[in-house]
Amino acid sequence: MLVSLTRKKFEQIVPLIATGVQYRYYWGKLSDLLRRLLISFIAVLSVLLIGALFGKAGESVTFIFAAIVGLYWLWAPIYWASLRNAACRRFQYSGFFRGRVLDVFVTEELIGEQQTVNNRGELVVVENRERRLNLEIGDETGFQTQLQAPLRRIHQVIAPGQIVELLVLSHQSDLSRIAKITDAYLPTHQLWVGEYPYLRRDMFAQVSRQLREAEEQRREKVRG
Repeated sequence: MLVSLTRKKFEQIVPLIATGVQYRYYWGKLSDLLRRLLISFIAVLSVLLIGALFGKAGESVTFIFAAIVGLYWLWAPIYWASLRNAACRRFQYSGFFRGRVLDVFVTEELIGEQQTVNNRGELVVVENRERRLNLEIGDETGFQTQLQAPLRRIHQVIAPGQIVELLVLSHQSDLSRIAKITDAYLPTHQLWVGEYPYLRRDMFAQVSRQLREAEEQRREKVRG
């Protein structure tokens, strides 16, 4: 099932400003926090050094800029998540898709490389790999797509045949060519799967419920 969404509804589901889930995504691990703290520290020193060149005349401006960059570690996740949301909202048309999981499998993907030196002084390239979950999704119309996400233990409950819901994005008003899909929701397990949490989950659940009720009413009329 694929139902076109109005622009207003789409913008409610894909927020412009980062949600709590998106903020946590970009907050990252301890290493990410330490990197942001280091950037904040260097930025504050740079602002203070530049401000010193202007003397007392620029004290107030220096203080404001120092406070802003000093809190980079705190507001950076909002900034990066909002940029990603804005890129998603550039698609003009969207639709609500409900289908089923056709296949589930795990792959090992290369996510980065690091150069290091071994005990003999030789340069060695170390590959960083990550096990990832792959879902093949489709519906009765023949539409198929694939979703990939970092593998988690909770993903063990996913099996072929389960219902899956997501948004599809397109530059075509009839959604004849899908350019992008969002993270997916499996209502059977109340489980979200995806690389990045694009959707405002409460609004998406509301749309899902409304479409499900409308479909049930349509079926009742057909039976009657």
